[in-house]
Amino acid sequence: MKINEIFYSLQGEGKYTGTAAVFLRLSGCNMKCWFCDTRHEEGTEMTEEEIVENVCQYPARHIVITGGEPTMQLNARLTELLHREGFYIQIETNGSIALKEGTEVDWITCSPKGNEIRIQRIDELKLLFLPEYIEKYKDMKAKEYCLQMLDEGKSFLPSPSIISYIKENPQWRLSLQTHKLIGIE
Repeated sequence: MKINEIFYSLQGEGKYTGTAAVFLRLSGCNMKCWFCDTRHEEGTEMTEEEIVENVCQYPARHIVITGGEPTMQLNARLTELLHREGFYIQIETNGSIALKEGTEVDWITCSPKGNEIRIQRIDELKLLFLPEYIEKYKDMKAKEYCLQMLDEGKSFLPSPSIISYIKENPQWRLSLQTHKLIGIE
């Protein structure tokens, strides 16, 4: 598998905000979003066993597998090994690719970017606060619904319009990029 980076931090977005987690960023993505803030093209080849050995050095047993687009590489062998080591597996995906057969994850955060959804389920729907995304995905079934401001390098704080929208549509929660607010990775 091609790994962009592995690091230990706090989850900064969505339901698990503030949770200590190991982040496994896989290289590559099937979309070219103009607003992407992740350099996911580069990476180092690692086996599933090497990945697990690396992530086990951290005390937390919550892992966030992200990218790029993690479903391009994520497989049953890696999730099986991680579960054996006691990890709770969360993925952050655009939802455009279904999980490979046998790939078991505990929580799917789906943040679609205008694409069709092919992921098997959505636990947390996390949308950028863009009218076209809200219109397209507002009726998707999920356990949690989060809205997030588009980070254009101006401010990480919510606009009055997102606050008003959430007050009018209380099934949505505000998701701040707290990792950026507090200056951690």
